[in-house]
Amino acid sequence: MSSEMNRPAEAGQHPEPAAAAALSPASSSHSAPPQPQTLREAVGPTYFPIALIARFPYAMMVVGVLTLVVAARDSISLGGLTSAMVGLGTACFGPLIGAAADRWGQRPVVLAAGVANSLALLLLAWAAYSPLGSWAVLSAAFLIGASAPQVPPMSRSRLVGIITGQLPAARQQKTLNGTMAYESAVDEVAFVFGPLVVGLLAAAMGPAAPIIGAAVLTAIFVTSFALHRTSRAVPHHTEHDAAPAPTRALFSPGLLVVLVGVLGIGLVFGSTLTSLTSFMDDAGHAERAGLAYSAMGVGSAAFALGAALFPTGFSLRARWLSFAALILVGAVGMQIAAAAAEPQLLLLMVALLVIGIGIGPTLVTVFSLVAQRSPQGRSATAMSMATTGIVVGQSAASAITGALAENYGTAVAALVPLLAAGVILVAAVVNWFISRSR
Repeated sequence: MSSEMNRPAEAGQHPEPAAAAALSPASSSHSAPPQPQTLREAVGPTYFPIALIARFPYAMMVVGVLTLVVAARDSISLGGLTSAMVGLGTACFGPLIGAAADRWGQRPVVLAAGVANSLALLLLAWAAYSPLGSWAVLSAAFLIGASAPQVPPMSRSRLVGIITGQLPAARQQKTLNGTMAYESAVDEVAFVFGPLVVGLLAAAMGPAAPIIGAAVLTAIFVTSFALHRTSRAVPHHTEHDAAPAPTRALFSPGLLVVLVGVLGIGLVFGSTLTSLTSFMDDAGHAERAGLAYSAMGVGSAAFALGAALFPTGFSLRARWLSFAALILVGAVGMQIAAAAAEPQLLLLMVALLVIGIGIGPTLVTVFSLVAQRSPQGRSATAMSMATTGIVVGQSAASAITGALAENYGTAVAALVPLLAAGVILVAAVVNWFISRSR
């Protein structure tokens, strides 16, 4: 009888502490939120659309500035020089914006850069048609590049911080690979369709429309990107944190060789678009240059996304070397098409497709290497340096290739993409040996 009386008491002894704990206000108030299992859960549904559209002003700058200045000042040489000034401004101040974000956090830095960039874009739209001399146009273009908000590297830095800090350890590497693939794909979408948006706005509303449109997009979407809750995913350095790595760590051989490869990709972008425009002009279809260029972008974006499916045994150094060689093959095909006695449009389109297939996975690879090799506390700076390399390469190659095309013809201009592909391949070879030693 006593044993039977004890059973309910014994059985009831177990749930009572659990029930009390569950009902305890102190326990419930201090319970941790559930760990997110996917990146989308961690960032929320609005992050990716905002980050995508916020990239477009950055991608529209070089072509938009060129279009506006050539139309307003009737000078191709001034247009090319103005585009180069955008790249120079970005080269001088882009890494500093990344360093400021590492020091004070992304939110205030991106907000300030977005406001300054919107004003600089509007200033150029006014200066281009003003009676002021070329100095005013060039100064405004420099300010545009200097204040570019650096959304792509900021986004990468945020997502890497969220993946490594919030997701389960077992999911981190796979998610990181997929995220770098996605980020490179949307960069491709922006860099390819940004010029297309410029062309459509200029044709429909006038040469100043792309610059004014970029200012409006910056004011709305860059501000939204800055204010998004993920801006705190990469906390800024405080006196209580471990000290960030010294600035000289940004110039380690492993990181520098990747930055050279990124510069080569920017050179490919700028030289390919400009030499393609010259080729299409020779064929009597200059207005179709943007459409032909999209063939490279579509292949690049598709294979950038597909890079997430590569097996882990296909190492980053092997991917870079393999796809850099493919870019070189496409550049050779482009040179053959440009040097032919009659325009070889079909060969050119195939060459552009091959270049795109190589560029997409290469972008994924180099940015994955930047994420791996960023010094402690310098992730935004390293990402900004990499993205700056693309803009600098694009601006410089556009100016150089345009001058060659105007003075020596398309065949000579098409040598620049070939040299740019060589830069990427040489960097890949150097990285092969650096990675092995690491």
